[in-house]
Amino acid sequence: MIVADIEATGLDPRKHSILSIGAVELEHPERQFYGECRMWEGASIMSDALEVNGFTRQECTDPRKHSLEELMQEFLHWINQCEEKTLAGHNVSFDRDFMNDSFARAHMGWHFPYRTLDLHTMAYMDATKRGIPIPHKNERTDLSLDAILVYIGLPEEPKPHIGINGARYEAEAFSRLLYGKNLLPEFEKYSINHPA
Repeated sequence: MIVADIEATGLDPRKHSILSIGAVELEHPERQFYGECRMWEGASIMSDALEVNGFTRQECTDPRKHSLEELMQEFLHWINQCEEKTLAGHNVSFDRDFMNDSFARAHMGWHFPYRTLDLHTMAYMDATKRGIPIPHKNERTDLSLDAILVYIGLPEEPKPHIGINGARYEAEAFSRLLYGKNLLPEFEKYSINHPA
């Protein structure tokens, strides 16, 4: 399984651009990917998105960075070495749609299928099975990544969001929810939380 997290200039893959991709192969967690690129020519920038991911407008357009096409080629090379290519993550449809749009922009035929594994769903099922109430806000579940991390015994993800940090935290969360065990050495010091 490929646990991936992207950072972008906004929320719409048709108008906004990927800025970075982080990924961890769950079955071989020592295999990790991180890459950054400048935004594609003509992409829009949402100030709110940059506040979340910490990129500056100058970094978004830095000509010294890889182009989107170069980043997607490097990422595809990494993907092709993974045993199992099911995409996983928190709010994974967001990441999948951006990556698929970016593969298309790079004129690459490869894409992630619609079948994915979402961390929100996993945490929802785990809490429901344990009889723990699911937090709600605005008539929807309110299981942010940080809430899930705390639920399983990890600290909140450091800010600003960085693609590789997101992928590592999410991979650790999947391991704890799926297998009840630690995955990455940097998280060994945090006990696995098994809420009553």
